[in-house]
Amino acid sequence: MKSVISKRLRGNILIPGDKSISHRVVILSSLAIGISKIRGLLLSDDVKKTIEAMDSFGVSIKLSSRGICTINGVGLGGILEPKTALNFDNSGTSARLIMGLVSTHNITSIFTGDDSLSGRPMKRVLKPLTNFGANYSLRKDNFLPAILKGSDLPIPFTYDLKEPSAQIKSAILLGALNTPGMTKVIDRYNTRDHTERLLDLYGADIEVRKKRNVREISINGVNDLKAINIDVPGDPSSAIFPIIASLVCEGSDIIAKNILINPTRDGAFKVLKDMGAKLEFMNHKILAGEDVYDIRAKYSNLKGVNIKKQLSPTMIDDYPIIAIAASKARGKTIMRGLAELKYKESNRFEGIINLLRKSGVKVEQKNDDIIIHGENKSKSGGFEFQTCLDHRMAMSALVMGLISRKEIKIDNSDTIKSSFPNFHSVMLKIKSKISKT
Repeated sequence: MKSVISKRLRGNILIPGDKSISHRVVILSSLAIGISKIRGLLLSDDVKKTIEAMDSFGVSIKLSSRGICTINGVGLGGILEPKTALNFDNSGTSARLIMGLVSTHNITSIFTGDDSLSGRPMKRVLKPLTNFGANYSLRKDNFLPAILKGSDLPIPFTYDLKEPSAQIKSAILLGALNTPGMTKVIDRYNTRDHTERLLDLYGADIEVRKKRNVREISINGVNDLKAINIDVPGDPSSAIFPIIASLVCEGSDIIAKNILINPTRDGAFKVLKDMGAKLEFMNHKILAGEDVYDIRAKYSNLKGVNIKKQLSPTMIDDYPIIAIAASKARGKTIMRGLAELKYKESNRFEGIINLLRKSGVKVEQKNDDIIIHGENKSKSGGFEFQTCLDHRMAMSALVMGLISRKEIKIDNSDTIKSSFPNFHSVMLKIKSKISKT
């Protein structure tokens, strides 16, 4: 794909279902007793990998032509040992959540992935799961492929999160479902809480206690989950791309409908409001136990801001596209505490700096901080960006192209399918100049 300077983006758009929720409802529906029906499920490459894995465990999953996913759950303890290795391609969420599931079932599974996923650390997920009694081996003690042997007699434990990772927390909570007794996770980082909310909807015996900035999540395991019907709201981490395109392209005014707004994931919108973005949140409703809004975004004269490290867990996926907004804002933006970006689908810390410098933006690196010197003017463009198989870096580069005098190409657009499969058609609907050739 390639993109070039665009103005007057207009229209109403529907964003695909939230990726985090989609992964989790597939897994929880598979573990429930009875038939669950899911509307609005994101059918991205990543979520398809979760569906394939659950199918390998013996779960019946059907997709209708009307977009409804029907899952006949097998109940806790009902999954079967896969006959072949589980290939997760580029989906770290699928691999890590399902590691948690396997860890408390008496089965052995082999986890593999593509070159990108095989370069991402897995020990930090698997090591906590050994507290259940699970055993594992990894390439070079940290990387896929992994062999995981679940515990036949899982033991409950209390775990204090060592880093701001919702995936580690969720892996433990999923393992706790099939563990007799009380398992607890202490979260001091305000990581995204979709797993806890959904577990409550599915009838798990879960309690969340909040004391100041600490959450203690307790699960009393081996209690049946109930099948439910659920609608998945639009993904804010996908909506943020056309929204920021509208904020930085002159004369633009768009509305993104039915977007999830969760307090553990709304950091990017808070930052944009601080930057002076003209954002309006309308038509509130509740879907999947979450607050949902239509979001109107109009072209704005943005200003630079200081983004504190504490916001990082609430916007960890959004820094690449926030950096594009910062490049168009007047003055200096400091994005602090970005060490976690080095362990995403690619090294996004380096990717952001590389994209900005290629675009003629002055940018500095100081320890784990990125300092962007923005100017409210068009960027240079005129290059091909190496995405490193990272969907969010790919989409960020294409949005940068919309404010660039010369076109920006990306080397791989297929990677976008992992989270936002209809990105191109959505961006075309609002009249952006993004083309496939």
